[in-house]
Amino acid sequence: MEFVIILLIALGLLVLSIKIIPQQQMGVVERLGKFNRVIGPGLNFVIPIIEGVAGRESIRVRQLDVPVETKTKDNVFVNLGVSVQFIAVSEKIFDAFYRLTDVEMQITSYVYDVVRGEVPKKTLDEVFETKEDLAQIIKSDLSDSMDDFGYSIIKSLITDIDPAPNVKAAMNQINATARLLVAAENEAEADKIRQVKSAEAEAESKKLQGEGIAQQRAAIIEGFKDSINDLKQVTGSEVETQDVMNMVMMVQYFDALRDIGTSGQNNAVLIPYGAGGSNQIFQQMTQAMITSEQVRRVTEEDPSKPTGLESETPNTDPSDIS
Repeated sequence: MEFVIILLIALGLLVLSIKIIPQQQMGVVERLGKFNRVIGPGLNFVIPIIEGVAGRESIRVRQLDVPVETKTKDNVFVNLGVSVQFIAVSEKIFDAFYRLTDVEMQITSYVYDVVRGEVPKKTLDEVFETKEDLAQIIKSDLSDSMDDFGYSIIKSLITDIDPAPNVKAAMNQINATARLLVAAENEAEADKIRQVKSAEAEAESKKLQGEGIAQQRAAIIEGFKDSINDLKQVTGSEVETQDVMNMVMMVQYFDALRDIGTSGQNNAVLIPYGAGGSNQIFQQMTQAMITSEQVRRVTEEDPSKPTGLESETPNTDPSDIS
């Protein structure tokens, strides 16, 4: 019976002496309340009753997200998201376990101190431009501080820079205005190019049109030259230069009348342009009214009698046709 009791006690002590530490964790062993040693992952043995595992410290990489509100140099309040990745150093488990009560609270305090010391030195634009530098400053300052407490800072990240909504709206408006300005400049440049090309095309068109007219007139003059030579051979007399110019003017005049008459989109009205033009129009209108009255009277006296006005119709100079 005593043997059984001794066996049970021995078995109990054996069970109490076995300590299993999970992977990526370190156990802190205390002997009679005082730190004794650090045990690693796996199966470990301690002296029952005298020794015990006071706690475990993870040696995995951990991440702490710290939101910080601060003010920039240009008096803009901004919310920064800071992520700190840290790990407990295996060789400094004693410091990591005993020197800090709450490691996350300690890191948060350091992040607040660094961010609120650096951001007010920069404008909002500079904060956006130098966020990598700011993250490096946070990592450097935290590393120096947390190394004494058994923790190593792996990396520090600025994950978010969030100004006030009205500030973001103003920044977007500035950006949109700048882009609209560039678009307006490009549109103006394109319009300028279109106008220049249109003017060049019109100038080229006028040039070709003038060359065509010049060639047409040269051909007309050449034709008249042949006709005049033939006329001189038939009549045996000289033809005056003025007669030739008059003939050319008359041909162009009647060609112009023909073009106006055959075009359905013309709204031009030809009237005499000389100083006596209005007098000629008045005389023609008066002659027409007199002729119309004479025809009416003759018709009323004897409808079957010819009017006899055909011979009275005045000859009209072709140059008076309007």
